Amino acid sequence: MRVHRRTAGAVLGLLLLVGGCTGGAPRPPLDPAPLQAAADRRAAEVRARDLAGVPLDSWAYRVIEARRDGDGRATARAELSYRVAGYDSGPVTGERALVLTRRDGRWRVTSDRPARGEAPQLWEQGDVDVVRGRRSLVLGVGQDAARLRSVAAAADRAVPAVSDAWPGGWARRVVVLVPGSLTAMGALLGEPAAGYRGIAAVTTGRVGGGPGAPADRVIVNPEAYARLGGFGQRFVLAHETTHVATRTHTSAATPLWLSEGFADWVAYRGTSRQPAQAVPELRDAVRAGAVPAALPTDGDFSFASDPGALARAYGGGWLACELIAERWGEAKLRDLYRATGTHGVERALGEVLSTTPAAFTAQWRDHLRERLG
Repeated sequence: MRVHRRTAGAVLGLLLLVGGCTGGAPRPPLDPAPLQAAADRRAAEVRARDLAGVPLDSWAYRVIEARRDGDGRATARAELSYRVAGYDSGPVTGERALVLTRRDGRWRVTSDRPARGEAPQLWEQGDVDVVRGRRSLVLGVGQDAARLRSVAAAADRAVPAVSDAWPGGWARRVVVLVPGSLTAMGALLGEPAAGYRGIAAVTTGRVGGGPGAPADRVIVNPEAYARLGGFGQRFVLAHETTHVATRTHTSAATPLWLSEGFADWVAYRGTSRQPAQAVPELRDAVRAGAVPAALPTDGDFSFASDPGALARAYGGGWLACELIAERWGEAKLRDLYRATGTHGVERALGEVLSTTPAAFTAQWRDHLRERLG
């Protein structure tokens, strides 16, 4: 499952808000250079103290606007950007609210919090423990080392499986965050935790945007993930890693039946799991004569849906991708995915598979009867 996270937009220049007259001489305007220097010192402190064990390539603040809050005190809005060395082709970005205090003629950052509407960073939830896998980096808070090593092992297995199914250019490494609880996971996503209660993991990031787009993160729900068996945990991380790999070719034009179905197809690929066993909710519907009339809509993948409807949507997307891989070939499935992100699914079906949405839907419904009936 992928989640689109809001990211800070570009702001031109530095807006300085100065205090008005209070019956005396006006206060001098804020000089942006000392404020930026204070933010730079704060960045060095984070690298050295808060995230000393994380292999950071960069961690920087850019002051966007500031206002004077009184003598020797200021508030600034800053863009945070950072990269993990060896993993991120683009930076993770977010807005921060900085409080600065001037002491002995020097500005210092005395408070560093997420800006309004922004989610916190993992390191704000506690001390970060780091486990380095062969192809993964797992960052955890409030988790024992054995659990983090287990997550890294599952991620290490997922990366080559995804690379085999999606050989296009991507980092072939993944960063996984494991917060201390479901509530902490919701906080990292900036969403109510209850909506993710049964979701084992999600992928954050901005779809499309090329190799320099903000980096993806797989965020694990430690409570739901722990209830899965070994196969389930490997499946979840392969599914989420597929979203990381396909990010640059996924756009708003990509329907969820294709993006989620493709991720499931990759995760099931090479396993012995059969559809009748893997998607019992859809199997039961087909055997009862309730074959879906249409491919799942994006709304069918809503967390607000009942669990059975959500499972049928995922199963329908997976079997649509399985149909394409079996009838047209895996290369055509990848071509369809890329073309859909650029031109939309209707045009992509015609150009890549020489079919129409109506004809493909009819073939998909027949495939459901054949595989699940």
